[in-house]
Amino acid sequence: MKVRLDKNSALIIVDVQRDFCQGGALAVPNGDEVVPVLNEYIEKFKSAGAAVIATRDWHPRNHVSFRSRGGPWPEHCVQNTAGAEFHPRLNLPSDVIVVSKGTEPDKEAYSGFEGTDLESKLRELGVSKIFVGGLATDYCVKHTVLDGLKRGFEVYLLEDAVRGVDVQKGDSEKAIEEMVKKGAKRLRLEDLS
Repeated sequence: MKVRLDKNSALIIVDVQRDFCQGGALAVPNGDEVVPVLNEYIEKFKSAGAAVIATRDWHPRNHVSFRSRGGPWPEHCVQNTAGAEFHPRLNLPSDVIVVSKGTEPDKEAYSGFEGTDLESKLRELGVSKIFVGGLATDYCVKHTVLDGLKRGFEVYLLEDAVRGVDVQKGDSEKAIEEMVKKGAKRLRLEDLS
């Protein structure tokens, strides 16, 4: 399957932040491996004149997902800290659209669409096809993909540019199966024409 990129396409890079990469507060195993692959996708999208969007966790210090408040995760991606910065080797273009999520203390937000203006930005740009990669397969990538499908976008999962947490062994595989069952299409770099 060869897929053509055009102005109706958008690359959505999910949460490739320091805290989710090696040495971070909530490191995804092999999370750094997505960076060089995503850099290649960025180049392809830029040369096709397509939008590049980067979501980020942008949590207040007292976020509901933190263990200190009874949540499942260690403190991570706190607003204006080094851990919340994008991976230093991720070559985000100067016109990247940054979408911050999880910004309210009492609201969990795994999806890039949840409590953000991502959908309205995509509609404004005339986007109908979204291509989703980043971290982590079984959490924020999965929820962003499923929400994109619910909102009527054609959704491609960038299989070679995602890594999962796998809290339970096999979580990432299950997440991919669920996304595909709901209508997402698997895609790798070599599938882009």
